[in-house]
Parts: sequence; structure tokens; C-alpha cells
Amino acid sequence: MSERFTIKLDGRSCRAAPGETVLDVAGREGVSIPTLCHDPRLEPAGACRTCLVEVAGERRMQPACAFRVRPGMDVTTASERIDRHRKVLYGLYMADHRLDDAGLPEENGSANMLREQAARNGALALPPVNASRTGRPADTNPYIRFDPELCILCARCTRYCDEVEAVSAITLTERGASTTIGTIGNAGLLDTSCELCGGCIDTCPTGAMTEKKSYGIPHAELEAVRSTCNFCGVGCQVDLNIHAGRVVKVASPPPGETVNDGNLCVKGRFAYDFIHHEERLQVPMVRGRDGELHRASWEVAIRRAADGLLAVRAKHGADALGFVSSSRCTGEENYLMQKLSRAAFGTNNCHQCAAT
Repeated sequence: MSERFTIKLDGRSCRAAPGETVLDVAGREGVSIPTLCHDPRLEPAGACRTCLVEVAGERRMQPACAFRVRPGMDVTTASERIDRHRKVLYGLYMADHRLDDAGLPEENGSANMLREQAARNGALALPPVNASRTGRPADTNPYIRFDPELCILCARCTRYCDEVEAVSAITLTERGASTTIGTIGNAGLLDTSCELCGGCIDTCPTGAMTEKKSYGIPHAELEAVRSTCNFCGVGCQVDLNIHAGRVVKVASPPPGETVNDGNLCVKGRFAYDFIHHEERLQVPMVRGRDGELHRASWEVAIRRAADGLLAVRAKHGADALGFVSSSRCTGEENYLMQKLSRAAFGTNNCHQCAAT
């Protein structure tokens, strides 16, 4: 704490620490600085230029996301110069951005931060340009859709793929106006090192990366409900997106809020079809005298299982039993399983599937 020092932010004295950026300090002080390429999980890139601020003694404006604070620094985050810069910058972005309804969050199922910021801060009206960026229309992967006309080349998706997932399945390809998000040999994601985690969807600020399964569902009509992923015992938090009473999309909470820091695996993000599957078991089933499975209460089902285990132990001994727990269970549930095995039935024949 002794290393902390003071800087000025819009004329107000603020405490800061070595290594922090202007954006870090501004966020802690409640000062809003717009940015499109920033993700706290990624190394600052200063690619989008929307977060430029004035720093006393610096001839040019500096990117708040990448500029490190120093003792006595005097920073201005709102001025006529900054406002003029942002209006021109948003105008340039919007001129090279598809403006039909398919680019709206109400149509593509994802938020479009560029449109939201341009509407809030104003944008210089410029004639549209027709960049020759290409996508991967033949990509048959079942989950991730890429729309090059909505991409602003902030590189959040490629940096996430490289820095967080460490698989480098996608990268910036081509040059100049043709620069796009591509793969080696323009291959589909199934033919690359991609793990289909969908992190590129979550980090994309414009909806250029979207989920195929939920594409076209109005973003404004989705209701987010926080829950816990049930595919393993890590406890990753998820936001279930509900539309018309059904889960149609799973997103991760913002970075820094939960144990998974905004990350999910392919199962946690995309394997939600079982929730409403017609063959999903929703009540206990026990086999009757006719050999068929019938609905039963939890009390009856648990009693039937206990009676069966006790009968085996009485006839063949405790070591004729074996107990296997699942990695989908919590640590507490796995503990109770081995306690059931050892204390209740008297056998050490207990195992956990994650150990195999």
C-alpha cells in the first residue's frame, strides 16, 4: 500500500498503484470511458481507439486501456477534443459497418456495443464504404457463426483464443480493407484447433461472432437467469437466456464476477438441449413386476434402491457392493458418497469417475 500514489482524473485527486492503467483507475472511481477492444482478461491492445484521453504533457491523446499511470499524472477524460475525436471515429466505424436490420441486436441475438456507443455519443455522418472482407460460409461447425460485415477488427476474439484458451484457432488474416477473422487455409472451425468454447462469442462487442442455435431471437426479449453449470463439479456460473419459457442460449457472467471469470467450455455453453428434451427423465422411475419402468415418488425410489443394496450385502457381503460417484457432483456430494460406502454399508469399494 505504501507504493500507491496520487494522480488527477478530471481535476479530482485519485489514488493509483504502479502498473494500473488509466482505465483501471477511472473504472474504480466511477468515471465511464467508452471502449470496444478492452476485455479485462486480455492484455491491453489499444486497437479500437475509442478510449483515447488527454494526458498533460503528452502531445497526442493516449489509449486509457493501455496507458500506465504514474505519480502526478493529470488526465482528462471528457473535453471538446475528445468528443470531436469520438464522433469522427464512430462515423468511420459506422461507414464500414452493415446498417441493415441484421446488424441490430434485436435481430442477431447479441449486443452491438458499437451501435449503442455511437447512438449515445453521436457519430459523424459519412458515406458508406464497401470493404471486401470475407467470412467462412462453408464452415459447418454447429455453434459459432461469423458475420464479417459486423466485425470491427478489434481482435478481442483472436486475443481471447490465444491468451485465454491458448489454442490460436482464429487469427487476423489478409491485409488492408480485406483484413478479416480467418483460420489456417480458411478451414472450418471443426478442422482447426478450436475447442468450440464460444469465448469469441462472449467477448465480441458487435455481434459479429454469434451463436448459430439462437441466431434471430430478439436480444431485447431474452431474460437472463443466473445458475450453476451442471456438467462438472467446478461450479461455473452461467446466465441462462430465457425466451418464451425456454432456455435458448447460455452465456457466461461478466469477467471478474464468478469462479469461471467469464469463461465456459463447449458443454457448459452449448449443451443445453437436454433441458427441454422430450426424453429427459424428470421424475424417479422404478421397475415394476411387469418389467416396465413406472413413475414413483422420491421416497419410494430411494427405498427401493436401499432395499436392493441391503439385500446384496446380506447375501454376498459388503465387498460385493461398489459405489461410483460423478465428477458432475460437488465436493460435498462426493464426500457423502464415500461416507455412504464406508460408514453405511461397510465397504471401501468406492471410486470417482474423474480418477479414471
